[in-house]
Amino acid sequence: MKMLFFDYRESEKKYFETHVCTGFDITFFKHNLNENTELTEEELNETEVLSVFVSSQVTDKVINKFKNLRIIATRSTGYNHINIDACQDRNIAVVNVDGYGKYSVSQYTICAMIALIRNMAPAMKDFQIEKIMFDKYTGYDLTEMTLGVIGTGSIGAAVCKIANMFNMHIFAYDCKKNLEIVNFVEYVSLEELYKHSNIITLHIPLIPDVYHMISDKEFEIMMDGVYLINTSRGELIDNTALYKAIRSKKVAGAALDVLECENLNMYPDDFLTNIKDATCDCLNSAIVNQKLIAEPNVLVTPHIAYNTFHAVNTILETTFNNIKNCVSGKCTNRIV
Repeated sequence: MKMLFFDYRESEKKYFETHVCTGFDITFFKHNLNENTELTEEELNETEVLSVFVSSQVTDKVINKFKNLRIIATRSTGYNHINIDACQDRNIAVVNVDGYGKYSVSQYTICAMIALIRNMAPAMKDFQIEKIMFDKYTGYDLTEMTLGVIGTGSIGAAVCKIANMFNMHIFAYDCKKNLEIVNFVEYVSLEELYKHSNIITLHIPLIPDVYHMISDKEFEIMMDGVYLINTSRGELIDNTALYKAIRSKKVAGAALDVLECENLNMYPDDFLTNIKDATCDCLNSAIVNQKLIAEPNVLVTPHIAYNTFHAVNTILETTFNNIKNCVSGKCTNRIV
């Protein structure tokens, strides 16, 4: 099967060096896939499988360029970067990878949490410029803090389990309680979670109903000096509202592995291509993101919370199993 593999990263090379993908003719692309991606007539006519990451934008125009496309395999849990309606119209299967970040993302979240409350970012920056001010770096113990976890699927639940080992008080919000953690987690309303949590961390997928679920109103409800962590999707948070909250000290610090309209900030090699497709709202968000990144108490990483060799291997193994199962008529992890 002819397969185009976009968003190819160095961390994925090791897998392909040790695994033989029998039955696939794979072409690798380091850049993402979008409406401006140039492909040959042969690639457009013969490709049956696309594999992408969230940095690609698989719109209806992209999908309709391929004449014999059968499967789109995203190497992520979220799939809002793929036009699902267009796939349904063309009878193209879309498959994802669920649960791969249970350990990697949860451990990253705890790492980010400690870095924030111990003021590691400003301390490191001050040390580099030789302006050390010890009084600025006094932090908190995790045991003193109340954690609010929004979304208690596999990753959110794993965060709760680690936090429980630090004897943190844990509030959680989800439409369905996770029975694995109900003995040590208190499920509350979102408003209660916002009001009483020292640290808030997001672990939910992006769907239209939760776009900008945290904005000016929600920041007003939160306690002063709250810490915010987002490893899910940037669009869950109104970044203009977050910037105002950071500047006013309402938010004491934020760790962001994802940004709103992150393609414009996180992929400089593709900037000229991505900016052509950007909306005015996304361009505004990109400017605000630059302001956020410059704040000393904001930690920003380029969507790497999942990125361990174990997680990457799990993603790739699941991706190829999904594709093979679809070909055999027994699709696994199928969205449509």
